[in-house]
Amino acid sequence: MSRGFVRESDQEELPIVPPRADLPLGLVNYVTNIGYEELLLERDNMIYERDNLFIPDENEKRITINFINAKLNLLSNRISTAKIVIPSKQPKSKVCFGAEVFFSVDLDPQINNYKIVGVDEANIAKGKIAFNSPVAKIMIDKKVGDIAILKLENTEKTFKIISIRY
Repeated sequence: MSRGFVRESDQEELPIVPPRADLPLGLVNYVTNIGYEELLLERDNMIYERDNLFIPDENEKRITINFINAKLNLLSNRISTAKIVIPSKQPKSKVCFGAEVFFSVDLDPQINNYKIVGVDEANIAKGKIAFNSPVAKIMIDKKVGDIAILKLENTEKTFKIISIRY
């Protein structure tokens, strides 16, 4: 039957699914072992939610299931492309994926720290930054005592590596 003869109210809209954290095309999906476990747990929770929905309205239930399935699709892609990096197996003398980096910024004596993790586990409030973030990129391969320079629009920030921990 032609779609021209279907009532508008019968047409189901495709769910709009918020994208996952940005992972540019061609970039390897590095994750820590903890990050990978978090992805698997997130998947299990979504499947449980989908399989245990209680929505009396069949149309609303179908839309919700479609939404969850679309999110699961994105998540499954992340899981299938994940490349687990074990931080303890990284070189201890330089900043690599999985490192917790202690640093000072410019002339400020305060010591800050970030852990460099995968894009899905990044959470600035927890001190975790994605390996493809500007700050992580300038720190990668640096050693204790090295200076990393972040060029901003009108200025530069210098990050002095104080220590590295895995």
